[in-house]
Order: sequence, then C-alpha cells, then structure tokens
Amino acid sequence: MAWVLFCYYVKQNFMRKRILYIGIASYLAMTTQTESLAMTGDITTGQTQGHSRQMTLEEAIRLAQINSVDAAVAVNELRTAYWQYRTHLADQLPEIGFTGTLPSYSNSYSKYQQSSGAYTYVQDNWLGMNAEISVNQNIALTGGKISLNTSLDFTRQLGEGAYNEYMSIPFGVTLTQPLFGVNHHKWQRRIEPLRYREAKAAYTEQVEEVTLAAIGYFFNLVLARENHAIAVQNMQNADKLYEIALAKRSIGYISESELMQLELTALQAKGIVTEAISNVNAQMFRLCTFLGLAENDTITPITPAQAPSLRMQYDDVLHKALENNAFAKSIMRKQLEADYAVASAKGNQRNINMFASVGYTGKDRFLNEAYRHLQANQIVEVGVSLPILDWGRRRGQVKVAESNRDLIESRNRQDRMTFNQNIFLLVENFNNQAGQLEIAKQADIIAEKRYNTAVETFMIGKISVLDLNDARRSKDESRLKHIEELYLYWNYFYNIRSVTLWDFLADTSLENDFEEVIKK
Repeated sequence: MAWVLFCYYVKQNFMRKRILYIGIASYLAMTTQTESLAMTGDITTGQTQGHSRQMTLEEAIRLAQINSVDAAVAVNELRTAYWQYRTHLADQLPEIGFTGTLPSYSNSYSKYQQSSGAYTYVQDNWLGMNAEISVNQNIALTGGKISLNTSLDFTRQLGEGAYNEYMSIPFGVTLTQPLFGVNHHKWQRRIEPLRYREAKAAYTEQVEEVTLAAIGYFFNLVLARENHAIAVQNMQNADKLYEIALAKRSIGYISESELMQLELTALQAKGIVTEAISNVNAQMFRLCTFLGLAENDTITPITPAQAPSLRMQYDDVLHKALENNAFAKSIMRKQLEADYAVASAKGNQRNINMFASVGYTGKDRFLNEAYRHLQANQIVEVGVSLPILDWGRRRGQVKVAESNRDLIESRNRQDRMTFNQNIFLLVENFNNQAGQLEIAKQADIIAEKRYNTAVETFMIGKISVLDLNDARRSKDESRLKHIEELYLYWNYFYNIRSVTLWDFLADTSLENDFEEVIKK
C-alpha cells in the first residue's frame, strides 16, 4: 500500500512539473511570436497592397503641409489676400491711361432752334476721331486726385464744302479735392498693410492647424496598431493558457469554471483581433487620404521615442503670441475699421468738393497750327452739398457708427481676455503634461512586468484566472495610456506653436517665403 501511495505521489509531482515546463515553454514561444509581430508590423488589410513605408511624426507633418487639401485651401486664401494688397499698392502709384474714339461717323438730322425761336432740322454729316493720354495720381496726404493730360480732337465736316477742324490740349492739369470729407486714401494706407500682415499670420496658423490634424491622424493610427498588437498578443496568450488549463483540469488542478472562463477569454480575444484589424485599416485609410497618398498604401508609424524636455513661461508665450498671431492684428484692424466708419459717417454730413483744371488749348483747320496759337483753358468749380432738413438721418448714422465702434472695443477686450486665458491654460497643460507622460511611461513598464509575473505565477497555480485577467487589463490600459499621454504632449506643443508662430525647439519664428508660396 505504501508503495502504491509513493508511486502516486511521484506521478503527481511529475505531472505538475511537466505542466509547469510546458507552460513556461509555451509562454516563451508566444512572447517570441509577439515580439516578431511587433517588429514586422504586418497587418492583413484585405485589399490590393500599394507601397509600404515607415513614417515618423515629422515626415507625416511635412507631407500634410505639402499635400493635404487643407494646406491647399490655406494657400488659396493667402493668394486672395496677396492680390488684394497688390491692388491697394497699385492705387498709390500713377496710372497711365489712354481713351479714344477711332473713328466716329454721323449722317443724321437733328432738331435745331434758331435765334427767332423757331425750330428746324439740320443735317449732321461728319467724321470724327479723338484721343487722350492721361496720368492720374491719388494724393494720400489730402485724399484728392491730380491728373496730367494731353488730347487731340479731329472733325471732318462732310458734304459740300467739306473741311477739317482740329482742337488740341497739349498740356492740362486737373485737381479733384474733397475739402471736408474723409480721406479714404489715408485710412486705406493704414488698414490694408495690417490686413495683409494678418492674412500672412493666418496662413501660418492654418499650416499649423494642418500639422495638428496630421498629429491626430498619425496617433490614431499608432493607437490602432497598438490595439491590434495587444489584441494579437492577448489572443495568443489566451490560446496557450487555455491549452495549459486543459492539462491542469485533467489532473484536477483547476476547477471547471476557471477552465470555461479561459475558454471564453480565448474566444473573445479572436473577436477583438478582427475588430482591431478593421480599425487599423480605417485609420490608415484616413491618414493616407489626408497626406495625399494612395488609398491602398501601407504606413507603419514610428512612435516618437521620447519627448523633448521643455518648460515654457506664460509671459514669454503670451508676448510671442501677441507679436506674431493673427489675432492681435485682427483686433487692431477691426478697431481701425470702426474708427474709419465713424470718420466716414461724420464726413458724409456735408460734401464740399473742389474741381480745378488749368492748361492750354488750340484749334485750327490744320494740325500743326492747332498747336501754335494756344489759348488759356481754365476751369474752377466748388461743389457744395449740405442737408437742410434730413430729420436727423446723418446724425443717426454717426451715432450708429460710434455705437458699433464702442461695441467692437468691448468685444476686443473680451476676446483679448479669452485669448490670454487660453494661452495660460495651454502653457499650464503643456508643462503638466511632461510629468503625466513620465508617469504613464513608468506605469507602462511596471504593468508589463506585473503581467509577465502573473502569467508565470498562474502557470504554477498560485493565482486565479481573475487575477490574471486583471493584470492583463492593467497592462493593456497602461500601454494605451502611455501613447495617449504622448499624443497629448505633442498636441499641446504644436497648439502653442500655432498661437505663437514660434518654433520653441529651434528657438526661431515660423518664417515663410510668402512670395514663393503664392507662386506655387
């Protein structure tokens, strides 16, 4: 009897050790397979494969800024602002123009009143030509306009006694000047350059927004692939643990409930892998489309190994934002436009314009003689338009403009407070995110070690299935949390870049060759 008990004890120990050895060998095998999968990064997409490439975050950002539709929209908006500014500059330069009628012919009858008061019809039969060359220049200082002109008018009377007649203006100067109205040219010289600087800053901001979108798509793919790798690893682990559990159950080492729980976990893991593959394909499609790549290209994103050690100061960030951001320029432009509207409303209360034209003119039946016997040609006009009774309409327009100006001032102050608050929160979140990222990194390492230890402990029967599943969930959550914190770090960093238009890594402003951008 003792011999039988001894043999049974030896057999049981031998089986337990065998199970333990099988479990450890299986665990090492599935760990090797998981590492191999993580290194290759191969995922079956179920579609025709295009180009396969690895991509860093910096490469994704560069491609997005070149190829994305959002970047093309930003360029088109910059072109519109550029040509609007070029039009404004052209208004400040002399304009040379030519007008003429070559020729004009008439053979008709028209009503003519004689000195006696009676009307008769006379034949109008002539051929005429005229031409004028003028140089026009807006005067920014006074808001007026000065023109230099020269012209020649030719008429040939047809019919009996046909003859030619020439009238020349060799030189003339014309001045048009509002006396009390608003100087539109002066206001435009203040507003338009500011509007163009605002547009250039807005373009750079839009490029940075493209960068933020690229970061989001990139990390979505990173998370999707990490979820897939975790799902594959968990499926392989679940299959191996189920095989070990079958052996344990055969010797009564675990309960039927624990065996069924492991079987259920293995089945659920297969479904999770399928979902993870679909998510990877969807995120890869979105990233490829955004970057302007072929829809069937395969991208293996390279997760940034580490984040730079930076700490930002609120005052420094705010100063750079107010100096470079389109927001500050927008506030100044809106205020100037409101002041311009008030000035225009006040100027429209009365309208007094002066028109003066001086020069020389000559006429003769011969062309050369029309330029010899010149006479003075002078015109001076002062036009006045004053309301006598408008029931307060113009005064009301002034009050409306002043009220709008006060409203814009209030909104600008509110927007400025909100802007400062958002920058403060961005700086605080960024500075805090470095610590959160380090915590998530350490938690990821610890959770991975805990899970490996739990697997080994489960194989020798020291912990339950519930404890093993808890360690697995903690490992998965910690890994994904690490990637999410890494995404938040770069998201905060590029958000600050987008509002300050400053590269804090290179410690330089985000300069763009706008002339080159517009020519593309």
